[in-house]
Amino acid sequence: MTAPAQWKKSSFSGGGEGNDCVEIAELRSHIAVRDSKAPTRATLTFPADTFTAFLEALKSPHPTPR
Repeated sequence: MTAPAQWKKSSFSGGGEGNDCVEIAELRSHIAVRDSKAPTRATLTFPADTFTAFLEALKSPHPTPR
């Protein structure tokens, strides 16, 4: 798999230099994810459709646990 050329950081990346976040990069058919505090460490990759489903699940309302 090719290394991502451009990483994007969330606009919700904490204060200061905004290093308390994850970054994502789009590849042909995958999304790469890394820790912005340790960008040279491991990178996770997910199929694009799986990552999209994950984000949609995060956005949907969840029932309150009883």
